[in-house]
Amino acid sequence: MITHSLHVLPHGVTLSCRSAGKPGRPALMFLHGFPEAAFVWDDLLAHFSQTENGGYHCIAPNLRGYEKSSAPTAVEAYRVKHLMQDIVALAAELTDHPLAALIAHDWGGAVAWNLAAARPELMRKLVIINSPHPATFLRSLQNSPAQQAASAYMNFLTRADAPALLAANDYQRLWELFTRMGAVEGPKAWLTDDLRQQYRRVWDAGLAGPCHYYSASPLRPPRQGPLHEAPAVASITLPPELVTTQLPTQVIWGTGDTALLPELLEGLEAFVPRLQLLRVGSATHWIIHEQARLVANTIDQFLRQP
Repeated sequence: MITHSLHVLPHGVTLSCRSAGKPGRPALMFLHGFPEAAFVWDDLLAHFSQTENGGYHCIAPNLRGYEKSSAPTAVEAYRVKHLMQDIVALAAELTDHPLAALIAHDWGGAVAWNLAAARPELMRKLVIINSPHPATFLRSLQNSPAQQAASAYMNFLTRADAPALLAANDYQRLWELFTRMGAVEGPKAWLTDDLRQQYRRVWDAGLAGPCHYYSASPLRPPRQGPLHEAPAVASITLPPELVTTQLPTQVIWGTGDTALLPELLEGLEAFVPRLQLLRVGSATHWIIHEQARLVANTIDQFLRQP
């Protein structure tokens, strides 16, 4: 059974959470992306809280800016260091032990990659689903015209009027993300009427916070022209020791993702020595919806490994 709770953290941020399983059991934490929310993990919360699948205590917070979680108005409040602070504080409140695994998709993955490198003692394993490692993403944003073009939507989301434009015509632009971020366009069978209603409830709560994630991040493609016209991304360097994780890491990647190209997986093992990589050719950025059973089985096998 999925339960709902609000957690007021020591630094004043409130995170709304969905959870399943018995507190005190080994914990799994799930971090969602854009334009999603914690509910996208419900099937996995139910799956991994069952005794035969480990009997984990499963927690999925709505990240700041989403649904009933705190939604600061300042763009700076959505820097990754603040998002990391939220997750560190939430984990400390929920368990006295390292997480059995941190599992994350999209923007949640950006938080998870950074946490795994900076605070590896907080978790035993890491699972990343279609979320680029910061080092390979930076490389492609600086050098790959293909990834620069694929990421151009990020600059739209930094516009002051982006929340209003996204909400227009019953969220038309957001529904289009589910078709345009996949190699095969058209209706998605998984996007049922009930699921649409869940998404609408999240988006009705506000879109300014979710858009601020993009404004707060320097990892964005050049707006136009040569790279020297985008000094933020052009001048960034990431020392390998700050972005390398020694944790056992499972990466699941739908290679039909047209926003995050497969080239982002090239050279990943240099920053993730204990990497297990599963490429799924029949899935896109929305693999959690498209291939839910495959995702669950892959994580299950990974968690069972010593």
